[in-house]
Amino acid sequence: MTNDQSAPVSGSIMVVGGGIAGLTTALEAAEVGYEVYLVEKNPYLGGRVAQLNQYFPKLCPPTCGLEINFRRIKDNPRITVLTQAEVEKVDGAPGDYAVSVKVSPRYVNENCTLCGACAEACDMEISNEFNFGMDRSKGAYLPFEMAFPARYVISPQIIGTDDATKAKEACEYDAIDLEMEPKSLDLKVGSIVWATGWEPYDATRIDNLGFGQYDNIVTNMMLERMAAPNGPTKGQILRPSDDKAPESVAFVQCAGSRDENHLPYCSYICCMASLKQATYIRERYPEAEVYIFYIDMRAPGQRYEKFYNMIKADEKVFFVKGKVAEVSEDPSSRQVTVVAEDAVSGEKVRQTVDMVVLATGMQPTAANAKLSADLTMTEDGFIINDFDTGGMFAAGCANKPADVVSSNQNATGMALKAIQTLARK
Repeated sequence: MTNDQSAPVSGSIMVVGGGIAGLTTALEAAEVGYEVYLVEKNPYLGGRVAQLNQYFPKLCPPTCGLEINFRRIKDNPRITVLTQAEVEKVDGAPGDYAVSVKVSPRYVNENCTLCGACAEACDMEISNEFNFGMDRSKGAYLPFEMAFPARYVISPQIIGTDDATKAKEACEYDAIDLEMEPKSLDLKVGSIVWATGWEPYDATRIDNLGFGQYDNIVTNMMLERMAAPNGPTKGQILRPSDDKAPESVAFVQCAGSRDENHLPYCSYICCMASLKQATYIRERYPEAEVYIFYIDMRAPGQRYEKFYNMIKADEKVFFVKGKVAEVSEDPSSRQVTVVAEDAVSGEKVRQTVDMVVLATGMQPTAANAKLSADLTMTEDGFIINDFDTGGMFAAGCANKPADVVSSNQNATGMALKAIQTLARK
């Protein structure tokens, strides 16, 4: 770094989490001259956005926003990407942190050409977590088509098996290294941005809504993967029990949110996600009926309100203001009956549908995976930003429930806060 006063103060920033907020934070900092370590626990970047079919405000596919960001990262030598990596320990103070990072082996090196021969050679299949276990993938796999880094992964589940040997022998480019070991890195950074994101609330914990008990009850993220062209059903929304096109679908809002027994807060995005997913169903099945059971319909901002009014005008979409109390299944038809009390009429509503979608809440990843740093958190696992002390900050859904646009805006602000920490050194 030169001594030119217009140049940024020297120092490094660590961004923990490679979802949309983490990508934005890393790029904003790197593109004004700072060295950035981007640490992601998965074998790929993109986070939850990569799993979506479309996202607001323009109902774009993930490629719309992720592809250009991946290109920017690839072209920026200031960003060091560490996938399959987790922060084990943070010591120090703002401006001077010592961070230990554990990197798990991918068993595939930079020679990978994405030919897919390793996957073809494998016989064993493993649960596809990217699709929430709705299908299976080979033990050697590419997480999704535009995954970054653009390299296959060998699952630890097949290491030591004949499949691993077959995959290695099938590779003509010497890209598979079954001897890779975990490694630890000790890094010095001036500030850390925690963009550890969110995960869907575990719907099996909501006893009265039947998830895991009845096949035709799915979560909103499962439906998102069904609707995606690269999902388990290649973009078709089908009843899990018999792969038939549903003629009626019920959305159950606040599934686990605004509930003292589960998540006491509003998850912000669930209402809009269900409205969006209603368009998926109506586009594919023009005669299908959609029922949305809600406590309060929240469409924050003019653009979302306009979208809500558009859905409300659809004569095949019915809104029922009432919290769902129970669900049951007809063993012969496999249809599901949803029971709720209509808060407007006071009458009990029983609606039988082919399929139910639970709008499960947004839970911060840190609620179930303790972060190895001295952070102040809410009881629900959201990281509280301490701007007075500085040094470590939370971006996106690690800080509060948010949509993609809000996460990006917040991430830009946290990149600036991280830079200010270095500038004060």
